[in-house]
Amino acid sequence: MDSDPKSSTSPAPNPNLSKAPPSKEQHHRDLLNHVEAYLAKRDGVDKLLKISRYATKLILASSLLQSSNNPALYHRLKSFESSVGVSRKAFRLGKFVQDLNALRASHHHSNRHLLFTLLAYGGEGFYYFVEQFVWLAKSGLIDPKHARAFQKVSAWAELVGYFGSVALKLTDLNIIAEEESCLASSVEISHLRGIGCVEEESRLRKLREKKTMKRLSVVQDLADAVMALDDILDGNGPFSKPVFMASAGLLSALISTHKNWVSC
Repeated sequence: MDSDPKSSTSPAPNPNLSKAPPSKEQHHRDLLNHVEAYLAKRDGVDKLLKISRYATKLILASSLLQSSNNPALYHRLKSFESSVGVSRKAFRLGKFVQDLNALRASHHHSNRHLLFTLLAYGGEGFYYFVEQFVWLAKSGLIDPKHARAFQKVSAWAELVGYFGSVALKLTDLNIIAEEESCLASSVEISHLRGIGCVEEESRLRKLREKKTMKRLSVVQDLADAVMALDDILDGNGPFSKPVFMASAGLLSALISTHKNWVSC
């Protein structure tokens, strides 16, 4: 900290002036800077593409647009949706390394937690690894006849990954609920005694925000798991309705976009 050469002769600063209220810029991050940081992340762009794809799927599957009424527009949207799907696969090139690192860095407090961690990160990592070959098949470098087999394997790996991920997050939610209960009791007792507990209230607020985000993440995983199961069943499941599948994909995309926006 730089010293002030006039500090020995100048009067003591007014504490009310030195603690001026922070400006709006300090409280709220600049929107354009936030957008730039969001778009600089691979997941940020991927989720925007996901929203575009499933919003298009929903339009195509709903009564908003019938192929017989406007065949040219219908085929353009169909081509756009397919191209975005291939683009997302290319954008996730090498993403499986992220899961390998997460697996290495994870800490296990029980055999069950170890199993769920292996299923979550191992399944997702293998899914992203196989998806690279799906992209190569769809882009023409590998014989397209192998694309279906690759997609089936990746769908199974994805489903396994979501099973492990949901199990881990439900475990985390139980831990958060216990911490929240203890903190809430502490805050309540402090209020009854007339004791200030600003730090505890802040921790409780952050804990509740974390719980909300974790719950949203579980909903996202379940929506994606339903779509993975639909791929395994080749679209012949009891829930395999185009509107339902597109809505599940759009819901997942919106939740993950919100999570990435908040975290960046």
